[in-house]
Amino acid sequence: MVNPQMVMYEEEFNQIQTVVDRLVRESNAKVVFIVDKNGQLISAAGDVENIDTTSLASLTAGNIAATGGIAKLLRENEFATQFHEGENANIHIQLVGNRVILVVIFDSKSSLGLVRLRVRKASDELTRIFEALLSKVQEPGIDSPFAEITDDDIDNLFND
Repeated sequence: MVNPQMVMYEEEFNQIQTVVDRLVRESNAKVVFIVDKNGQLISAAGDVENIDTTSLASLTAGNIAATGGIAKLLRENEFATQFHEGENANIHIQLVGNRVILVVIFDSKSSLGLVRLRVRKASDELTRIFEALLSKVQEPGIDSPFAEITDDDIDNLFND
């Protein structure tokens, strides 16, 4: 099933950004970012100036989709964690709440054990934030800026 487009409110975005900023510091990572499963960058922190985050976000989502296909062939639900080791950079990829992808890029100044420990904590926090966001979107209350607009208001707007 295709994921619907994610709606993001400022409050939740700020909470997500706080988690991402802290994860960069606590894991001694170079870059941390969050991507939705469609490949859209949600949040990023760290040394992102020299990285094409748009391409990296799309490729990461494609990687998760391809790995999901492999998981199905092996009768697994999903491979929630991936790790890629390079000569100079390592990438830890974590599926969070089956909704978004958390990506941590780090080098020899950190370790896989530290990254995994910090990612586990950050994933729990992010899961809570995205669950709250999902319930907020599914049941928009009086906080919705569109709650007070009626069909008559829209008709009157175009009748001038």
